[in-house]
Amino acid sequence: MVVFIRTIILYAFVVIVMRVMGKRQIGELQPFELVIAIMLSELAAVPMQDTGIPLLHGIIPILTLMLLEIVISFLTLKFHFLRKIFCGTPSMVIRHGRLIEDELRRQRFNLNDLMEELRFNGYLNISDIEFAILENGGKLSIIPKSNKAPLTREDMNIVKPEEELPITLIMDGKVNKHNLNVIKKDLEWLNSILRDNNISNVDEVFLAMIDSNGKIFIQRRS
Repeated sequence: MVVFIRTIILYAFVVIVMRVMGKRQIGELQPFELVIAIMLSELAAVPMQDTGIPLLHGIIPILTLMLLEIVISFLTLKFHFLRKIFCGTPSMVIRHGRLIEDELRRQRFNLNDLMEELRFNGYLNISDIEFAILENGGKLSIIPKSNKAPLTREDMNIVKPEEELPITLIMDGKVNKHNLNVIKKDLEWLNSILRDNNISNVDEVFLAMIDSNGKIFIQRRS
């Protein structure tokens, strides 16, 4: 029972720490963030397994790492030279359709991995690529040559109004009155929409939304 409770406490604590450290910590990790994430998992695991170690001896190092990550993140925002030290710099591996062999060797990025990344992004020929940049997080950013870039509406002189996020009107049988005020509508208008869809009560609706074009989506409860 003691191990069970300690595990729950440490799990909740680590989740809170990860949330405090920010969303980027959950997504693409910089090198120093990856080290901290690995150390956090190790520090949390030891007190879970060994009940002889006081719980505080696991919590204090985790708090220390959290503060260290916050300080480093702040410093790398303020000082460019520290950002280069802790995060590194992007590396160009393709320029004007040609491989930069020295940079590939320096990054230990082999051709098989490079071609795999290109295929994932929908490119088969290196000659179709103007620039390829290996980012700090390990992802490959690809800028195709102008004649190989996907066609856009701007290229075809097609003007389309900017779309906005759909607005939720009803969720799980509850009316969102704030959103009704945002679109300058009232409950009577919403009820009339429901009646038009043969719905007599808001409780019958699982989700109702309206998009920027005024189109309404309604799904009943199952």
